[in-house]
Amino acid sequence: MSPVNTYTPGGIKERNDHLIQLFQNEEKRTPIFLGISFIAVILSLFDIGTLPFDAAWIAIILCGVPIIKGAVIGLVTEFDIKADVLVSIALVASIIIGEIFAAGEIALIMALGAYLEERTVAKARAGIEKLVSLTQATARVIRNEEELDLPAEQIRLGDTLRVLAGETIAVDGVITKGQTSVDQSVMTGESLPVDKSEGDEVASGTVNQFGTFEMRALKVGEDSSLQRMIRLVESADAGKAKIVGLADRWATWIVVFALLTAVATWIFTGEVIRAVTILVVFCPCALVLATPTAIMASIGNATKYGILIRKGDAMERLAKVKRIAFDKTGTLTHGQPAVTKIRSFLSLSEEEVLEIAASVEVHSEHPLGKAIVSYYRKEKGKNPEAPENFRMIPGRGVYGEIKGKGIYAGNQTLLEESGILLSEELHQSAEADRGDGATVIYLGIDSIAAGYVVLSDTLRPDAAFAVNEIHKIGIKTVLLTGDALAAAAHMAGSVGISDLRSNLLPEDKLNAIGSFEARGEAVCMIGDGINDAPALKASQVGIAMGGIGSDIAIDAADIVLVGDDIKEIPHLLRLAKQTTKTIHINIVASLLLNLAAIALAIPGLLNPVLGALVHNAGSVAVIIHSSMLLNWRKH
Repeated sequence: MSPVNTYTPGGIKERNDHLIQLFQNEEKRTPIFLGISFIAVILSLFDIGTLPFDAAWIAIILCGVPIIKGAVIGLVTEFDIKADVLVSIALVASIIIGEIFAAGEIALIMALGAYLEERTVAKARAGIEKLVSLTQATARVIRNEEELDLPAEQIRLGDTLRVLAGETIAVDGVITKGQTSVDQSVMTGESLPVDKSEGDEVASGTVNQFGTFEMRALKVGEDSSLQRMIRLVESADAGKAKIVGLADRWATWIVVFALLTAVATWIFTGEVIRAVTILVVFCPCALVLATPTAIMASIGNATKYGILIRKGDAMERLAKVKRIAFDKTGTLTHGQPAVTKIRSFLSLSEEEVLEIAASVEVHSEHPLGKAIVSYYRKEKGKNPEAPENFRMIPGRGVYGEIKGKGIYAGNQTLLEESGILLSEELHQSAEADRGDGATVIYLGIDSIAAGYVVLSDTLRPDAAFAVNEIHKIGIKTVLLTGDALAAAAHMAGSVGISDLRSNLLPEDKLNAIGSFEARGEAVCMIGDGINDAPALKASQVGIAMGGIGSDIAIDAADIVLVGDDIKEIPHLLRLAKQTTKTIHINIVASLLLNLAAIALAIPGLLNPVLGALVHNAGSVAVIIHSSMLLNWRKH
């Protein structure tokens, strides 16, 4: 059978369905085995029941055999010495000398630690599959004055394409005929469609909003913008360092030291039971539990504040972050245009300007027109009057007739093409408002410029608070956005971010993350859009906005703000540091307990059963200490 092609939507779906099925089967089976094994160990400890064998054998078979199997495979195939090697040695040694309870208890504790660790790792998501689904499958190609529907991969450089309203643009190119507005949020994260006309470039994966236009293909196939971003997302996390469990990092030294100590004790005392006791108490149960229990508790804490931690090691990585990189649109802002100002340059009041603008836009499909109508309904509590002879003018605005007067609402080009001149005062006033990154919708009545409506993306109310608290923690911030410099500077200044980069494409954000990481600044990227996915993947920790965020951004992230509540980011950062502190305390305490137990085992003061109980007490202490994170919050 030929291998599944993971670069096709079908291949990706088949692969992910298989992985999810395996995960679900394991997810159901492991808790059942752990429950049965726990009961078996209790029965063995208190010698309850009339089984023809020691009940701890059940735990050994269900929990211990997989550990031994994994250790043997790792040793034989890769000579990989991990913590499970020492566990396997202690298990086998306990069984050989007949200490079945000790073997069962070791198997249960280690299996529990492994299960907790696995539970902190999120299921693999198919974000790349969603990216592939954005690719336009076919395109209208004009060859020899004939329109052909061709698969996107058959488009050649220089081909002329016709793109209708609502269609996704198949390849990168330049408009040769027509005008329109294009939603290019997939590439830049901009919240508003961008007006395009002849000579303007358009990118694959972006969506034609309104008019029909023709374009010449400049970049096709693997060279197109969307395909480049797909490759970025596929490879971005390849260079992200994976955190290895502490017990596994130290496993080689632990195994060597434990074996040497056990053998030396056997040689000098002549009692094998003391050697086995050393192996039992040396089992890194508490050490293995030190990290996953703390992370599970911190995950529970974060959940209370609307934070979903998708990858367990994200908290350890987050504690090392030196800089937070914010996207702008949808992250620091709401990602939706809103009316922020109304100006009148006739005898009309601002309320009348708003009413006329809302009326002529009531049938508009443009986000700016919808925002004006929504604002009017909210302010006045009623629907605006519908215009007569309404028509949309792609890339310009709208026209309609209200009470016998012709009303134009749109950009400056629309008014100029309609013979409506802007006064110098009106022009300067509008330019001043545009200087803050806002968008201006001019209003013309018959042949006179009547005023304008200002719309802009609005800051989230807690954005400035969050940034200020992050700075108090000692972490730097930077704004990485695809928006223009004026809008970026205005928002950055409003929240207190001094470092900003604007007009960034997905690969530019990725490069910015890489430059910070190269100089030793671990970066946490916070974003919401498809264009943020590569940066979310490549950064030390990626945090996605769960409410407004795209599925692809969420799939690429390690952590998700379910309710888009960025004021909880400072708590998350402090919780990550507290989690790391808890892990370190757990590790030191468990190692000290092990050393104390060894000191008692060498002279024979501990036998394997007592040794198992002592190191079990250490495991319980680690769990209790970690559980204190559940309700932790710095006030």
